[in-house]
Amino acid sequence: MTKTALVLRHVHFEDLGSFLEPLQAAGYIICYSSVGDPDFCSGDPLAPDLLVVLGGPIGVYEEEAYPFLAAERAFIATRVASRSPTIGVCLGAQLIASALGARVFPSGIKEIGFSRLTLTDAGRSSPLRHLDGVDVLHWHGDTYILPSGAANLASSAVVEQQAFALGRNILGLQFHPEAETDQRFERWLVGHAAELAAANIDPPALRLEAQKHGKALKDAAALMLRDWLAAAGTAR
Repeated sequence: MTKTALVLRHVHFEDLGSFLEPLQAAGYIICYSSVGDPDFCSGDPLAPDLLVVLGGPIGVYEEEAYPFLAAERAFIATRVASRSPTIGVCLGAQLIASALGARVFPSGIKEIGFSRLTLTDAGRSSPLRHLDGVDVLHWHGDTYILPSGAANLASSAVVEQQAFALGRNILGLQFHPEAETDQRFERWLVGHAAELAAANIDPPALRLEAQKHGKALKDAAALMLRDWLAAAGTAR
């Protein structure tokens, strides 16, 4: 039976990355809907078997500057209200949190680079257990209040909220387990060059971190996603 995954994309190079192969292996037909597309967030939010909301360098609270955010949040809110399988990464996680009624706001810290998570008890018993001891990619300046009824799964040394789950079907990941760290990582370094410069982050150093930690992250992320899809009842 064919299954569909709708992927909401805000920046072209922030795509499914290493999530693509596990999703295809689980039998999904992938459909991207990108900001600027005429039909962005215009369909039935409940139609896809899975919704994936990707990252981007803007804030959930910037609706005046980026009016599409209101429609996107409403689209996601309908989806999560039905508890249909939904996963969000970085901005995507923040949009899910906002759609669930939680506040999203600047953390006052630019957390950019690779470091390990500290898993909560709930995180250690979740698919995130595969990320225990793995350096993951952080690239954000915002955070969120844990949505009502959700479980906090992980924190980092500087930001408490790094992942949350609402039941088995809703997962928000503040960090980037999906980022490709081979030559495709250059797209991130160039696309976010202004942000890196403003945060005094050295691109060559970040590139070396990506080369060092990329393989372990890709393998762990694939296992995490495989287990989450199975738990959410969306895998074959």
